[in-house]
Amino acid sequence: MNFDIKRSVSLYSYQEEFYLGKMNLEDCIREVSRTGATGIELLPEQMIDEFPVITPEFKEKWFGWMEKYQVEPTCYDAFLENHIYKNRRCTLKEQIQMMERDIKLAHELGFKTLRTLVSTPMEVIEGSLACASDQNIKICLEVHSPFSLNSGWADGYMEMILRTGTENFGFMPDFGIFCKSVPDVLRDQARRRGVSEEVIKAVDEAFAQRVEKGFVKIKYDLNLGKANKEYRIANGEPQLLEKVKKLGGGEAALRYAASTFAYTWCDPQDIIDNIRYIYHTHAKFYNTDENYKETSIPIGEVVKAYKKAGYHGYLSSEYEGNTALNDTFDVDSVEQVRRHQEALRNAIEEQVEI
Repeated sequence: MNFDIKRSVSLYSYQEEFYLGKMNLEDCIREVSRTGATGIELLPEQMIDEFPVITPEFKEKWFGWMEKYQVEPTCYDAFLENHIYKNRRCTLKEQIQMMERDIKLAHELGFKTLRTLVSTPMEVIEGSLACASDQNIKICLEVHSPFSLNSGWADGYMEMILRTGTENFGFMPDFGIFCKSVPDVLRDQARRRGVSEEVIKAVDEAFAQRVEKGFVKIKYDLNLGKANKEYRIANGEPQLLEKVKKLGGGEAALRYAASTFAYTWCDPQDIIDNIRYIYHTHAKFYNTDENYKETSIPIGEVVKAYKKAGYHGYLSSEYEGNTALNDTFDVDSVEQVRRHQEALRNAIEEQVEI
């Protein structure tokens, strides 16, 4: 099947350097261009000083950078803040207005997709569909681990898609749902915090067992905390924590064991089954080594599914390994993104039977 897979970078990838003031917005865009990627995914609340106002001066700079660095806007990352008042939660009307504000800003800056989080209420999404249609924006729900496609959770949103007939809402898979092992940088950090090799081995073996037998997928529930707790129980978190205690593991060991339930392995067939509703992708990664191999995610296997499905869209590198390093080391997000973009390019261009 024909595919047209392009490469993008989420500027979230450079969060360490951006936060420390080592890189500004133009620096981030320039580094994306140097990797050979052609797409820019923006976090406007973090990176636009006057947000939510788009000044004429910023707009001129923004499109000037797009032309200067030969890139284009790919995805606008929205954050629905429904607890902005001390004494109450935002009303449904206020939340829809906030979503519509972001949809219009995305359109103004040249984006075609908008990322929304799993915490966004379905009625807010549905209430914003008319605006998204008018602005030619596709709202993409991020499928972030431990959530997954081909699950009860996704079925709830699929029902809304089919019921409304919308073409302005779909999914944004995150490669964090394709972890075949615990990220090595997380494991190394656990060692620095005093977690024993015996505990690390037990945690690795438990994760491998979940991969082998298949994760129990998360259910659809308006109470995300409840859904996540049930998911963890169903996948054996209580038993693993008890084992860690018996091995003499303290607070750091228990915290490490629990953290591994934030990573999942889903069959890449999920991409093929749902490709009609996938409009953008977070190519999440934690560590790409000098041989251009992501150490926990089989990039080639996942990209092969996108190719087989006939995906037309962007794979957007999203580096999230910095928090497992910055307790001890200087983070080099620029190099990590460069390596990951090369890994994506190799996988996209690889000539394999699909």
